[in-house]
Amino acid sequence: MKNRALVALLLAVVLAIPALAQQSNSTSAQPATSTSQPAAQSTTTSDQTTTSVGASGKDPLAPPAKEGFWGHLNPFARKKYVQRQTGPIRDRVNELDDLTASNSKMIKDVDSRAQEGIRMASTKANEADQHAIDAGNRAQAAQQTATQANTRLTSVEQVVGNIDQYKAATQTEIRFRPGQTVLSKNAKDALDEMATPLKSQRGYIIEVQGFSSGHGQAAIGTSQKMADSVVRYLVLNHDIPVYRIFVVGMGNAPVQTADEAAGAKAKRMSGGRVEISLLKNDLEQLASTTNAPAPAATDAQAPPK
Repeated sequence: MKNRALVALLLAVVLAIPALAQQSNSTSAQPATSTSQPAAQSTTTSDQTTTSVGASGKDPLAPPAKEGFWGHLNPFARKKYVQRQTGPIRDRVNELDDLTASNSKMIKDVDSRAQEGIRMASTKANEADQHAIDAGNRAQAAQQTATQANTRLTSVEQVVGNIDQYKAATQTEIRFRPGQTVLSKNAKDALDEMATPLKSQRGYIIEVQGFSSGHGQAAIGTSQKMADSVVRYLVLNHDIPVYRIFVVGMGNAPVQTADEAAGAKAKRMSGGRVEISLLKNDLEQLASTTNAPAPAATDAQAPPK
């Protein structure tokens, strides 16, 4: 009986010792807590203002207010206790991982959109450069066209100013026997050689002068008949317009020779002859310049499709 009472007394002492130790710790720590309470409150207030919200958008984790019977360290902590203590931390870490993944995805999306915007801006800049090059080429072509038009206008003005100024191109002489007004074969061949190239030309006139031996009106009439035979052949056989032919019967007028320039007296020739002079102005040259094809536009000068 006495043994049982002794064992119960020892057990009560063993159980009372931790309680007394915890009470002493709490009583010894109470004055320090009361003295440092204002500083701790100010520090806690400042920390709450600066870190009131974490990266996940929630309040930061706070340590548990009550740590159990064993105080700061539980020597008999189990797995469930550890899981219960680390569960909020694990959940918060998972939330941060999800937030980091979401931010990475958003950053990639922003980067892809930025790259696409840069690519589109570069494409637009290249198109603008190409349009500028095409515009420059078209402006250069327009400048060349304006220069050519100005040159042609100057040529036209010059030709129009000198349209009545004819220059001798070719000259043909046909001989007739005395009293004869019919063209010989040699005369027709000479007229064919002179008149054949005139079918595709313009800006020319033909001057026909008849000369005949004799005196007075008889010589003038004979020279006129010889000139008329030449004109008739040119009109009927070569379709030369009559308005391009000027006929003059000179009769027995003196013949101008090269010696006349040296001061010698002009001679009168016997027999009959007709001088055919082909006179041209610059109208034919102007027509060939105006009808010249314009230079073809190159690929660089062509407008973009």
